[in-house]
Amino acid sequence: MAPPSVKLDETTQALVRRLFQESIRPHLWRLMAAGLCMILVAGATAANAWIMQPVLDDVFLKQDQLMLILVPIVILVIAAVKGFSTYGQELLMNFVGQRIIANIQVRMYAHLIRADLAFFHGTSTGTLISRFTHDLQLLRVGVANALTGMVKDSLTLVFLVGVMFYQDWALALITFVIYPIAVFPIIRVGRRMRKVSTGMQTAVGRLTSLLDETFQGARHVKAYGMEGHETARASDIVEDLFGLTFKSTKVRNVVHPIMELLGSAGIAFVVFYGGSQVISGSTTPGAFFSFIAALLMAYQPAKSIANLNATLQEGLAAAARVFKLLDVEPEVRDRSDAKPLKVSGGEIVFRNVRFAYGEESPALHGVTLRVPAGKTAALVGPSGSGKSTILNLIPRFYDVGEGSLEIDGQDVRDVTLASVRGGIALVSQEVGLFDDTVRANILYGQPGATESEVLEAAKDAAADGFIRELPEGYDTVIGEQGVRLSGGQRQRLEIARAMLRNAPILLLDEATSALDTESERQVQTALERLKQGRTTLVIAHRLSTVQDADIIYVIDGGRVIEEGTHAELLARNGSYARLYALQFANKTETALLNRAQA
Repeated sequence: MAPPSVKLDETTQALVRRLFQESIRPHLWRLMAAGLCMILVAGATAANAWIMQPVLDDVFLKQDQLMLILVPIVILVIAAVKGFSTYGQELLMNFVGQRIIANIQVRMYAHLIRADLAFFHGTSTGTLISRFTHDLQLLRVGVANALTGMVKDSLTLVFLVGVMFYQDWALALITFVIYPIAVFPIIRVGRRMRKVSTGMQTAVGRLTSLLDETFQGARHVKAYGMEGHETARASDIVEDLFGLTFKSTKVRNVVHPIMELLGSAGIAFVVFYGGSQVISGSTTPGAFFSFIAALLMAYQPAKSIANLNATLQEGLAAAARVFKLLDVEPEVRDRSDAKPLKVSGGEIVFRNVRFAYGEESPALHGVTLRVPAGKTAALVGPSGSGKSTILNLIPRFYDVGEGSLEIDGQDVRDVTLASVRGGIALVSQEVGLFDDTVRANILYGQPGATESEVLEAAKDAAADGFIRELPEGYDTVIGEQGVRLSGGQRQRLEIARAMLRNAPILLLDEATSALDTESERQVQTALERLKQGRTTLVIAHRLSTVQDADIIYVIDGGRVIEEGTHAELLARNGSYARLYALQFANKTETALLNRAQA
């Protein structure tokens, strides 16, 4: 009958302290108010057991007329106190639980959205979504149940035990010999629940990742006829999750037969012993039934406390995973003495830059190059040569390993991240659009821009025409990743965003690589307007799109192997000339094939 003690190791104690300090402590006054309500609920519950004695002894046996009036009034008062106190407790506890989760969700998002790009590349989307949803729900239930169990259920148990000792202290002592036996298996169940919970969250993360990948890639799944394969993958994960969930149910509910058997044994003994006491005249029927009522009422809070350890362990396991994410610190961050970047022309200079992704082999080997202010430089070379790595270092998605990267003579590591990225506009082959209106997606480049500035940017990007033909014009919601638009339309919308940003430095990452000839022509026209007066770095596989660049760098194996204008590089008859000849030959063959088919 006594509440089982929950032993916490040092790590768990530290986790509980952190949870209290960061999440629970700000709501102490609400929790104190809820605690007061719980005391009233516990007292009212015990009063319901106590009232059985005057009901039997005074009303039924002695047939006292005054008690016949007073007892029903007391019962109504007890019911009112318990009802309103329960309402207040539930309201306050629900508010605190939901508020804690909402605050953690906002805090997690604000923290993670500022994490390094490497973190997102190394962590599956499904895992992150699982932390935001399932883990935080487990944490909410764990916190709410733990607080309720520690206060309301424990107090209810204490008050009911008080009634039992008041009615028959000897019988109460005998009863309490039985229940502590249940403590040991309950603690063991809690430890197992924590392990099972960790496995369940891994499976939930895998399932969420699969759903995210296959729903977004539904086109490819259907194109390759892989519905059966993906269904089999989903089935395997769901089966794993089913097994773990069922195991969790078994582990959690194993306490029920223990409590039922012990409870029934205790009640059977109490009926036998107490009944003999009533028959012998040692106690009254009212006192005995009051004792029985208290014992029966104590069963529910005792069972809740027995389950408390398992629920608490699930919540603590979830809290550990959540705090692990909150402890992720970005490696790319402002130095203590960082100052805002002052852009005069936007010249970009790489000086003997070396870089590697984590423990992998180096991606860049002493890269030195210069993008003159207001000019256009192009990076060309085979896939995996390091072009995108060079581009990603400029907005400090990653920091250089060795050497330096300067903008207008200022090392980007010595200036603030916000000022570096504020001076850069990016147009990428990757879709960067959101499930929002056309207007909202353009405004992403400059949230405070006026309507006229949005329209001007769209016109400059050759996007105003097709936007006005959409069902709701600029208020049309374009779907996840702009799925309701064509490839060319998506790119022109991204260019409009970059136009509106009006940044001095422009990064173009294969912005036309996935477009057809007509769309590419429209986008290239928009890009030419966008590049005017800006320092531009272009990555392109199609060499025809960078022939007019002021300087071209040929990248291979993480090194700059050639540099010069289009004409100079062709005259050298080196790597660039071979790439150009190969693309020209392929283009000629394609043209002849199309002509022959026509």
